[in-house]
Amino acid sequence: MTVLVPDGAAVRVRPHRPSDPDIVATIGGTPLVALDRLFPPARFQVYAKCERFNPGGSIKDRAAKSMVEQAIASGRIVPGVSTVVESSSGNLGIALAQLCNFHRLGLVIVVDPRTTPQNLAIMRAYGARVEVVEHRDPATGEYLPARIARVRHLLETVPDAWWPNQYANEDNARAHHGTMREIVEALPAAPDYLFLAAGTTGTLRGCAEYVQAQGLSTRVVAVDAVGSVIFGPPEPWEAAHKRTIPGHGAAVVPALLRPGLADRVVKVTDSECIRGCRSLLAEESILAGGSSGAVIAALRQSADWIEPGAVCVAVLPDGGDRYLDTIYDDQWVESYLRQYLPPTEQERDTP
Repeated sequence: MTVLVPDGAAVRVRPHRPSDPDIVATIGGTPLVALDRLFPPARFQVYAKCERFNPGGSIKDRAAKSMVEQAIASGRIVPGVSTVVESSSGNLGIALAQLCNFHRLGLVIVVDPRTTPQNLAIMRAYGARVEVVEHRDPATGEYLPARIARVRHLLETVPDAWWPNQYANEDNARAHHGTMREIVEALPAAPDYLFLAAGTTGTLRGCAEYVQAQGLSTRVVAVDAVGSVIFGPPEPWEAAHKRTIPGHGAAVVPALLRPGLADRVVKVTDSECIRGCRSLLAEESILAGGSSGAVIAALRQSADWIEPGAVCVAVLPDGGDRYLDTIYDDQWVESYLRQYLPPTEQERDTP
């Protein structure tokens, strides 16, 4: 096919074929890299599943693709007509913005003040309408319940609106059957341990379901935030800790959670997330986001009980370029640590 460009020149353009890959087709297939500098393999081997290489920059691309495409296939939403409404701390909002722009769907994302300026700008660049909930839920002191309340109101007022509800949508979890399959196929044998951050628990459930269905010996370690309620009420010492880094932990128990998904739970503080991110950058030259730092911190905490020679995989959910004015900003970190010092070991052990 020949087309004319503005200067009048003729240019040959190869017609699009149904089999040609599009941007959505590049979701998944992310690399697995060794973290030998941070975790010397003489003790145990650690590999990182680097989800920042998805086109939207995070592991949430997988969930967004699964939820949106299933809803289109079932007729629940119609391109050019429907509007998706969702609550997000950032990464799912970006992933949905990419998918909705691609499929010509409207999108309203409800966020809170912790969402980074970079994430807000990216969502808006894709054409999403972003609403910022400024107030916390009076009962819990958290933003998430207030965001969900705003989503429910929008569902009543926005024509042909659909809520993916990432905390309850099983298509979120199903997306991560593929994540775990990729990990297993990239290694000579299934890993001994899988470390992943828990938020919606979609990644946890999907990976754990694959492990169980395939009869693998992999033990799943869920990394949660201090102060989160996902795996039960916080301990007394956690009450003074304020969660500020988005991406892991939750103020409500996700509907996707099922008993027995995690073989072990490790909790980390925000300051430990920061140290995890910065050590990953210093030792491995990997610029990663807050929940990735949490996974690295959990691996460090677990070094005493991981048996010699074990193979571990750490799922790194996103990159750090969206955290340059927080986690990677020295002034922000200094200010944060001054306000929210992590509890001592003695405080953790006090009933």
